[in-house]
Amino acid sequence: MDRKQATNIEVKKNNRNRIFRYICKNGTVSNPDISYDLKISLPTVTQITRELIERGLVKEMGEMQSTGGRRAKALAIAADAGQAVGVDITKNHISLVFTDLMGEIIKYERIFKPYKTEETYCREVNERLEHFLEESGCRSERLLGIGISFPGIIDLEGRKVADSHVLGVRDLPFVSISRFFSYPCHFLNDANAGAYAEGIRAEGRERFFYLSLSNTVGGAVFGNGRLEHGKNFRCGEAGHMTIIPGGEECYCGKRGCLDAYCSARCLSDAANGKLDAFFKRLEQGERSACELWDTYTDYLAIAVNNLHMVLDCDIILGGYVGSCMGPHIQDIQEKVAERNTFAESGGFVRACRHKLGAAALGAALEMIESFIEQI
Repeated sequence: MDRKQATNIEVKKNNRNRIFRYICKNGTVSNPDISYDLKISLPTVTQITRELIERGLVKEMGEMQSTGGRRAKALAIAADAGQAVGVDITKNHISLVFTDLMGEIIKYERIFKPYKTEETYCREVNERLEHFLEESGCRSERLLGIGISFPGIIDLEGRKVADSHVLGVRDLPFVSISRFFSYPCHFLNDANAGAYAEGIRAEGRERFFYLSLSNTVGGAVFGNGRLEHGKNFRCGEAGHMTIIPGGEECYCGKRGCLDAYCSARCLSDAANGKLDAFFKRLEQGERSACELWDTYTDYLAIAVNNLHMVLDCDIILGGYVGSCMGPHIQDIQEKVAERNTFAESGGFVRACRHKLGAAALGAALEMIESFIEQI
């Protein structure tokens, strides 16, 4: 194949991908809409959408509303042409999310299942997953794969879970898990997965830091449609930055880590392990809850301000606490603004959009995106 032919193939693939993503973003559209907005000739657009229809990725939806001339055909994504499932593994639970090609959550489930480094654990997860997929109406020939989210350092080059203090795992090969499943598997860190869910289908393309405040604290940097992994795949590990030298002991064995002060357990332990119960008490103005929240947000403000100073980007609060943060986001914004050297309003701190199974969703979406990139 000569260079000119290769270039033409690349241009066509790029146009095909742009057109598919345009339809994903805009819903029901016409060829003239696509041609006008993407600045691609109408004959080229028509040829590409015809190919996408033949492949079952796009479908005709009748005709668009008339604007005076001949009605254009209405086109939309065939959302069920591709499906993916995300599995978020934590110390005590697994979360399952089933999505279509548009990234819409079709089914979500959270199951109590303590992690064990044993074959029986993987077999049981696979059995539960197969039952979940059957309940979801999944068609196996359309399932693109399984995204698996882990709390720990995910070494994509070495293809292993390099280190997970929480699960007591070190140098666990991906294949030792994936061999129990019937579909292609992709692995990623839980905070990275949450950030991916937050950023991949967002309107803007601005860089942000995702601070995951679950039973462990993690973080991720997302920008320009991708995650930043770092030299050793440790980018964003904010949970283990020191905020109080010689302070409370962290599960990692060090002292003064952010995780020891801002994990979800710091709040849920005061309400019999129920985070929603803590926030209910907070909303009712219960004194002990308000005092604990004031202390919690003091520490959180230190971390958020430090991250913003270093990265100069928005900070999105996710995880269990971030999912409940919405009505109380001003509390942290005000404390961050007081600390900020440049007298910013604190508006760069936001609560996450995805509040239900964000890590599992992000894991599934990465499978979807990998497929779309090849269209």
